[in-house]
Formats: sequence, C-alpha cells, structure tokens
Amino acid sequence: MDNMMEARVQQDYVQEILSLLRSGKSDEEIRDHLGDYHANDIAEALPELSLEERHRLYALLNNEGLAEVMEYSDEADDYLEELSPQRAAAILEEMEPDEAVDLLKETDSRQKKVWMSLMDPEDRRSLQTLASYDEDLIGSRMTTNFVALNSGLSIKEAMRSLIEQAADNDNISTLYVVGKNRSYLGAVELKDLIIARRDTKLCDITATSYPYVYANDRIEDCLEKLKDYSERSIPVLSDSKRILGVITAQDVIEVVDDEMGEDYAKLAGLTAEEDLKEPIRESIKKRLPWLMLLLVLGLVVSTVVGMFEAVVAKLTIIMAFQSLILDMAGNVGTQSLAVTIRVLMDEKLTGRQKLGLIGKEMTVGGLNGIILGFLALSGIGAYIALFKHLPLHQAFLISFCIGIALLLAMVISSFVGTAVPIFFKRVGVDPAAASGPLITTITDLVGVVTYYGLSAILLIDIMHMGAI
Repeated sequence: MDNMMEARVQQDYVQEILSLLRSGKSDEEIRDHLGDYHANDIAEALPELSLEERHRLYALLNNEGLAEVMEYSDEADDYLEELSPQRAAAILEEMEPDEAVDLLKETDSRQKKVWMSLMDPEDRRSLQTLASYDEDLIGSRMTTNFVALNSGLSIKEAMRSLIEQAADNDNISTLYVVGKNRSYLGAVELKDLIIARRDTKLCDITATSYPYVYANDRIEDCLEKLKDYSERSIPVLSDSKRILGVITAQDVIEVVDDEMGEDYAKLAGLTAEEDLKEPIRESIKKRLPWLMLLLVLGLVVSTVVGMFEAVVAKLTIIMAFQSLILDMAGNVGTQSLAVTIRVLMDEKLTGRQKLGLIGKEMTVGGLNGIILGFLALSGIGAYIALFKHLPLHQAFLISFCIGIALLLAMVISSFVGTAVPIFFKRVGVDPAAASGPLITTITDLVGVVTYYGLSAILLIDIMHMGAI
C-alpha cells in the first residue's frame, strides 16, 4: 500500500511538471516553478515530453541543474545527443564524476569521443582516471567530488579554503585532511569545524582513525566495512595513501544493489544481470554457458538413473515418488545456499565458524527431514495401501524407505548447499556462482543415488520385494 501511494505521489509530480511545461506561462515563471521539483521527478518527466518540449526544458535549466537531472535518467546518453556537443560536454563536467564515467562507459553514442574532446582537460583526466579501474574495484565507484584541507591550516584558514572549494565540490559534510603530496591524515566533520575556536589548529580536531579503503580493493571485499561504518562518505586512497576520491553513502547503496543483482543473476544461472533493453544475442551469451554445464550434469544424473534400471523393473511403484525426493533435496540445498552466501559476506569468518555453519545447516536439514520423513511414512503408506491396493506391510515398507531416503537426501543436500559455496569462496570464486540450478542439479544426483540405492538395499536385498 505504501509503495502504491509513493508511486501515485511521484506520478502526480510528473504530471504537474508536464502541465507546467505545456502551460502558457513565461519562461521565467516556469523556471521559478521548476526549482520546486526534485531532479528525479524532472528526469521521470523527460520520456513524456516531445522533442520540442525537451529542448525548451534544456533551455530553461542551467548546466548544473540539467546535469543533476541527467544523473537520475536511465536514458541520459540519448538526451545528451539532443544537445549541442559543447553543451553536452559542459553537462558531463557538471555531473558527479562517477556518474559521468558510468554514462560514458555504457553509452553507444558516436558522440562520446566528441564530448570528451570538448571537456576541460582537468575534468577529462579525472574521468579517465576513474574509468581506468576495473568494475570490480572500489576505485571504479569513487567520486572526486570532495573537499581536502591542508593539515597546517588554522580554523579560520580552513573555513576560507572550504568556502573556495565548495563552489566545485558539494560533498562537504565530511572534510578530509591531507599532508604533503595529498597524503591522507584523517577527517573532520563540518559541524566540528564550525564550532571550533578560531585559534584552534585544524590538526587538533582531525579524527586520525577515520576509516578508509584503497582504490585497488575489490568491492565485494569492502562491502561489510562500508556498511558497518555508515558514514556519509569514506576516503579512497592510493597504495601510497594519497587520497584519490571518496565513496559516498549513495555509492554504497548502488554498490550493494549491484552486488545483490549480480548474486541474484548467478543464483538464477546467469553469468551477469540482464535488463529490458538487453539484445537477444547478449541474453543468450549470458545464459548459455550455465545451461551447457547443467546439460552435462543432467546427463550424469540420467546415467546414474540408468544404473538402477533393475531396481525400477522390480519396483515400478517407486518411480512415482522420485520427483518428491528430488524436489525436496533441491529445495533444501537452495535454502542452505542462500543462507551461506549471505553469511560469507563477512570476510572475518573463521574456519571454525564455517564448520559451525555446515553443522548447523545439516542439523536443520536433518530435523526437518525427520519431520517430513515421518509425514511421508504415514501419508504415503496410507496412500499406497488405499489407492494402489498393496498389502499394508508392503505399503509401509515402501513409505518407510521413502521417508529414510527423504531424511538422508535433505541432510546431504544441506551439506552440499553449504559446503560448495564455502569451497568456491576458498578457491577465489564468487560463492554466488554456486547457482541455484547448479546446486539443484547436484542435489538431484544426491537424491537419485540415495533413493534408488536405499530402495535396492532395503526393499530388494533385505526384504526381497519385487514385481510391484
């Protein structure tokens, strides 16, 4: 309900913006009213406008305001193409550096090189530096929008430097203190700077233990650290501890969202995320590798089933309950996988804790298996006796075998769903790569061997049942 109300309010804002632009008011009046709306609402209105209306909007907004709108738009590159190359370059200069880099990386626009060539050399170098980092490194997500203060400044001098830099850098809630060659020394909260006495030195109010990350750190290795500190921004350093940029709280949210999206894709058996505009060829490329692997594993499962042909020939009735065993084993394995991937986000997890996690998941799987096994024993036994018209003792022998097989399959699947991602993590592979389809296929193999193997031993070899 809350989401529906939120969406309705946002839609009202969009309609208001559309009505405003289509009214007979003067440009000055429209410009004044546009200042009342959030840049995200204006971005939402862009697709609803005609080309002529968008050009009017572009003329009404200054470069800074239009840059902010572009940061919220999913089609920003298309809209930049509607501007002159000179203004498009100016918009890119005004955008948050990390947002501008993302736009330039993702766009297929032929104008990209032209925009870059028209940018201020310093801004262009800044974007090129950010673009040089691999997408899985913290450096690719940082912004150069921050204020740096020299440690030797007085409070009065620091305030003056802050005012000078604030014109170009609006991330001023946390200020970073640097020494020679911009070496990172610590951070100062804006509030502390404002209330400090004029005769106080900046170094006296500097928090030297303020957290930081390195530009070459892997994003997935830093996520917990970034979330735990909950700061508005955290400095990003070079290997020599020079401050290169900062990663903001908004950046952290985007990083977490992207990581969750990637993990979700891998859990679904994709090599990467897909979106609505994804070309069919790219979608095929992302899905086919996992499908080919799963095909091979599926053939292995089929081969194993073929090894139990003699069992199936004698006890045809057990085929009816194969899917029950396999489905439950797959479900349990996937549940353990989801729990394990979440726990493995903690990089400080010890070997003992990992073993404890395996033990816990197997215990949970075992206890659930006992409950479901008992239900299978009584329910399936009664079903076979009533509807398949088998003698009561034979019916319950078969249901007993199914119950025991269900218990064993759930315990083993819990182990597989936990141990596989831990192993992947150990060898340096993303544990999310232990995808749901992969785990399901492995647990199918476990279920087949457990079920038919137990049927062969218990029902045929020990109880000498056959031709049922």
